[in-house]
Amino acid sequence: MYVCSLSGNEIFCLQLKGFSPAEIVVGNSVRSLGLAGAIGSGFRTLAGGEVENITALISEGRHAAIARLVDEARRHGAHGVTGVTTELSSLAGYTEFLSQGTSVLANGPAPHFFTTSASGTELYCHLDAGYTPISFVMGNVAYALGVGRGITGGLSTLARGEVRQYSEMYNRIRHLALFRLRREAASVGANAVVDVRIDLRPFGTGVVELLMTGTASHHVALHPDSRDPANVATSELSGAEIFSLAQLGYAPVQLVMATSVYSLGVVGGIGASFAALAKGELTEVTELIYGARENCLSLLRAEAQSVGAERVIGNRLQIRELSPGLIEVVAVGTAVRRLPGIAPHSATLPVQAVVRDDDSLTMSGGGSAGFATSLAFGAGVERGIQRRASPAGCFVALMIVGLMALGLVVALIAAAARH
Repeated sequence: MYVCSLSGNEIFCLQLKGFSPAEIVVGNSVRSLGLAGAIGSGFRTLAGGEVENITALISEGRHAAIARLVDEARRHGAHGVTGVTTELSSLAGYTEFLSQGTSVLANGPAPHFFTTSASGTELYCHLDAGYTPISFVMGNVAYALGVGRGITGGLSTLARGEVRQYSEMYNRIRHLALFRLRREAASVGANAVVDVRIDLRPFGTGVVELLMTGTASHHVALHPDSRDPANVATSELSGAEIFSLAQLGYAPVQLVMATSVYSLGVVGGIGASFAALAKGELTEVTELIYGARENCLSLLRAEAQSVGAERVIGNRLQIRELSPGLIEVVAVGTAVRRLPGIAPHSATLPVQAVVRDDDSLTMSGGGSAGFATSLAFGAGVERGIQRRASPAGCFVALMIVGLMALGLVVALIAAAARH
């Protein structure tokens, strides 16, 4: 008797592609940063930017868990694993990395063993669109704002407009994680990564991990040289969207991202505060947010053009407040272009491949395992990041109070001198 995590729709779709579900498989690794690593990462956290030893720790832990998952699946005689996930949680002061998925068996000739983050229905769409799965891949960056960048960025927030220190750091980190994802895909001979997921996860004090995961795949119509990460196409579109685009003759080129961090500034903040006392539009805030969005979309458009794309689809534009008066706008989408020979095998998808499966078990609440909760570029990220970004917000608030107090003192001195 097998116990699997696949739904009826997933089992149906996999059967159409010659696969049957087998046993749930798991792999884990419990790790410690160690005394030397903790001290080193503490100094690096103060400096800001990537905390390399934490990035390495997390990457090694996740890959070790995946390797054990694969070993368990092979012991079951499986030909692949679908629905692969990677999580982390805090246990007794240590970090546990957990991976799980459902092994599958081929009903016909055994294919090359594969692992995929796609569900059973997603895998059907990928296979029908010509994407042969190879391996679950990931790219991550653990980073901190840092005292130095917080001070210089805090000073920059006193003026109205873009805070380039923050914008450049966030843009650099997200593209570094994407590069590592593509590099890992190239190392296994893939020329595409489909089903890309982007998560922001807190890790310890003042550190956040940006994690990108997906399925390294191969498509005969894409770039033949997969050894160069630059030739690996990436997409965060769903399997059904990949299939529909292929029907129209389009193929994904690259996942494109852009970030803009803007400050209302001291003068604008004070003016908006007074304006808020009366009913009506806050023009300063309206114009600031509009400008941040326009700048973000301009960066996204320029990146898509640089990779030879014709358009960006599936774009999602999110905004969140890093601290009072300091906002971040994030744009994410998939750059696509027309490509000959990209048409899928079937004319239509079965209804089971597009039906959304509801989860009958929902658990919420506290506990250290909450660190493993997947966060998207929305409200969840806002809650997770505000705790980490609050020192910069406090610094800006103190600067504003200090300037106001200084102005008051100067005014009193001037008044005393006149008398």
